[in-house]
Amino acid sequence: MDDLDAQEARKPTSVGTGVHGPPAQAGVIGVGLAAVLTFALAQGSWEWFAAYIGVTLLAVIFSFYRLPPWMPGLRSAYVQNLVAYSMVVGLCVAIALAPVLQRSAWLFPMPGTRSDCRELGKYERLRTESSLANLAGRDSAALAYAQDSQSHDAVADCLAHTTTRWLPLYGLGAAVLVGLGAWSFDRARARREADLAT
Repeated sequence: MDDLDAQEARKPTSVGTGVHGPPAQAGVIGVGLAAVLTFALAQGSWEWFAAYIGVTLLAVIFSFYRLPPWMPGLRSAYVQNLVAYSMVVGLCVAIALAPVLQRSAWLFPMPGTRSDCRELGKYERLRTESSLANLAGRDSAALAYAQDSQSHDAVADCLAHTTTRWLPLYGLGAAVLVGLGAWSFDRARARREADLAT
């Protein structure tokens, strides 16, 4: 009986939630793939559901993945994990920010692009009026609604395309900030633990 207890005590503990190991790595890879698919399959305007997806993926990463202990050297396992972790977080941040970037001039000015998109919306109003000119005498309210709808969709699609082109820059910026922050924090913690050990 004592031998069985000793064998149980020597068994390695299983990797649990929030601990670095194969399940956590697979989880981060899955999150990264989900983010890539979300980004690749996004059609037309960025909707608020994309922000929900991005925030959910970030919550999964922060809850179930921990970087390995800090180690010096650019070729260490820590740096490799940090790069992958930062890039996935940056991608999720970009997806979460996409609807806000598209709609908020204060966060993503794009002065020339926004005015060009508004001009495209005006053109779409005229095109809709021309194509539905026979409705003008019958139902002017329906014609005005169709013009507004087509103009709104044209402006939203124009802004969405521009936002998508700029998202990699925002994602890369977020990845750099996350990477530097995590590296500084883990390095400081490793030094504190080393000081306490000595």
